[in-house]
Amino acid sequence: MRKSFLFTLILILVFPFSLYADEIKIGSCIYRFNDAFMLRFRNAMSAECEKIGAEIEIADSQNDQNTQNEQVDGFISNGVNVLIINPVNRMEAQPIIDQAKAANIPVVFINREPAPEMLASYERAYYVGAKAEESGTQSGELLAEYFKTHPEADKNHDGKLQFILLKGENGHQDMILRSKYSVEAIKNAGIEPVEIASAIANWDKLQAMNIMNGFVMSIGPENIEAVLANNDEMALGAVETLKNSDYNKGNSEMYIPVVGVDANASALDAMDKGEMLGTVLNDADNQGMAAVRLAVALASGKDINSIGYEITDGKYIWIPYQKVTRGEKN
Repeated sequence: MRKSFLFTLILILVFPFSLYADEIKIGSCIYRFNDAFMLRFRNAMSAECEKIGAEIEIADSQNDQNTQNEQVDGFISNGVNVLIINPVNRMEAQPIIDQAKAANIPVVFINREPAPEMLASYERAYYVGAKAEESGTQSGELLAEYFKTHPEADKNHDGKLQFILLKGENGHQDMILRSKYSVEAIKNAGIEPVEIASAIANWDKLQAMNIMNGFVMSIGPENIEAVLANNDEMALGAVETLKNSDYNKGNSEMYIPVVGVDANASALDAMDKGEMLGTVLNDADNQGMAAVRLAVALASGKDINSIGYEITDGKYIWIPYQKVTRGEKN
């Protein structure tokens, strides 16, 4: 009897939702499945649901807001208890909030933050993500640290950092804030940044490769001192283009530092090979876990402050970023 009681108590402590999560049905929409970061996020959500016994159905919105709105309507009609939504367009999240509010079910947004007034319009609307300005600051710091410790990086010896900026999706808060704060971090380090070219590459490796190829042809790799990319996929695209020009193959004399964000497996491998300078961990595992725990707590009427993640301003869970340099694994 005592052993049985202790075993049950341990289960409750380790799996705080295991006694009720098996009755929770979660409907989730991801803006598009063929996104490397959101794949990690999906896997983390599925793993947490399996661990605690919740049911989750995840739909691919195929980067179409109308498709996503229809999927949300379908989830509600099928009787889900809670929604986890990665909006196609964060500025068009209000209809989803209105749908959830009309059905009186909670909604947790992930990765793409709706405007504060949207979340404020429904007391059961929340957001789980990371503060994009942190990732921008850390990206810029990685580049500034390299520039200061490697005098050869200043190719024209003018004391300024001539860089290319590869941006994510137009209008996405991560693109805006990562771009802004990465450049500010370089300035704050006492280095004058000079943006010699920039372009939207929509988080996509192939688009980044094609764009970077154009920059290499028009500017010349000898005039590029660094590449800042809003995510790892675009950083890897830049690396591939540079390798095609015989740069970034482990030869320190033919090297252009490239920094990304996410710390995905391909980026870590590129860093180990000396092809890429660094990245910033965007912790998809913890974000996915937090989103599921929050969703289950909301659907179950449990205390959301007991899920193991801090709730900020009554609406937000923020997962911190972390710099990753060559040789580090996450």
